[in-house]
Amino acid sequence: MRCPFCGVEDTQVKDSRQAEDGSTIRRRRCCSSCGGRFTTFERIQLRELIVIKNDGSKEVFDREKLYQSMKTPLRKRPIDSAQLDQMVSGIVRQLEAVGDTEIPTKMIGELVMQAFAETDQVAYIRYASVYKDFREVEDFNEFVGDLQKIQKVS
Repeated sequence: MRCPFCGVEDTQVKDSRQAEDGSTIRRRRCCSSCGGRFTTFERIQLRELIVIKNDGSKEVFDREKLYQSMKTPLRKRPIDSAQLDQMVSGIVRQLEAVGDTEIPTKMIGELVMQAFAETDQVAYIRYASVYKDFREVEDFNEFVGDLQKIQKVS
C-alpha cells in the first residue's frame, strides 16, 4: 500500500480489525520511510459495477461518490458517519444483488431515496429536491403534501 504522505510503497500493517457489520477490514498502517500513520479499509467486491448515466455514458461505480452524495443531505442531521456507511453498504449490496453489472443512475437514486425515507425525513426531502429536480416552491409543497398523505395512511 502506497503511503499517502510520501508515496513510498513500503508500509506496514500495525493493527487490523473488523469494521461495520463484519464485511469490512480496517487496517492501521505505518510508513517505514516517513513514519506517517493512516487507515485503509478493505471491502468485499463481488463484481465491478458500471453506472449508466442519463446521457447514456458509462463510468465505473464509485462507492465514495455515493457516500458523498448521501452525506450532503445529512448535514446537521442526527446521523453519524457509521450509520451513513451502513446505509451505503446496504445500497451497494442491493446493487450487487441485482445480477447485472450495468446499473442505471435512476436505480441508484431510487435506492438512496428509499434509504432516506426509512432513516431521516429531512434528508429524504433534501435529496429529493435535487434528485427530482425541484424548480419552484410548489414542487416542494406538492412533494411534502404527498409525503404527509403517505404518513397518515401508515
